[in-house]
Amino acid sequence: MTDSPTNALATGASDLVATLEDGILTLTLNRPQARNAMSRAMNEALQQQLAQAELDPAVKCIVLTGAGNAFCAGGDVKGMAAAGDGTVGAMTIDQAIHRQRLNQRGTAGRLFQMPKPTLASLPGAAAGAGLSLALACDLRVMASTAFLTTAFARVGFSGDYGGSYFLTQLVGSAKARELYFLSERVSADEALRLGLANWVCEGQTLAARTREIALRLAQGPTVAYRYMKENLNRALAGALDECLDLEATHHIHCGQTEDHREAARAFVEKREPVFQGR
Repeated sequence: MTDSPTNALATGASDLVATLEDGILTLTLNRPQARNAMSRAMNEALQQQLAQAELDPAVKCIVLTGAGNAFCAGGDVKGMAAAGDGTVGAMTIDQAIHRQRLNQRGTAGRLFQMPKPTLASLPGAAAGAGLSLALACDLRVMASTAFLTTAFARVGFSGDYGGSYFLTQLVGSAKARELYFLSERVSADEALRLGLANWVCEGQTLAARTREIALRLAQGPTVAYRYMKENLNRALAGALDECLDLEATHHIHCGQTEDHREAARAFVEKREPVFQGR
């Protein structure tokens, strides 16, 4: 278990540690003894923290990371094996499906759709649903020793938490099928080449590099980021005319903000703008 920093937030579960500093909400998956495999307590706490962060004006950027030497191993396969049932347990099939849908929408779905930048910081492996969570974030920074793997085929699952959607969007259908069917490891350097990672750094500098990126996002124009993200998300599936119309609406709206006026003044004065998020 990680130590509790002075800026820690209550999550209601030891499996998730949350801190808020300088507008950066850092959510740390905290089961290092199990490579941060997802537990029910972790999942519920993560959903709660993300829901609160989406509406909290103090949160400008969200960082998702893992304790120890892993990001997230996905579902707790050992726990599934011990229970003898990886998905249903005492519930009916319909109840299990509904719970799974809520879990996915409250975690991967919210990371992808919330109007704030999200950054995954990977100290080590991201596998299965852990990979899906990382891909749900807007940006990813990886330690050079970290790797990615879908892993689902190895445990007889088809995949969850949006990985099939995110991976297809990032690398194309053919490569996504290869990675799903064969479950091979993707090194950090290969992830960077494929566009699955935005940055790769040495493990000992990962925390500093993550903070550098996150702080830059937290100090950025939050209103513009909100609309940039909506534009980009809609562009994935929307028609061109819809994207053009949406961009026009958002562009004019951003032009009325104090952040835009401050940036224009800063440009003329040859200095860095100071954004206020309004």
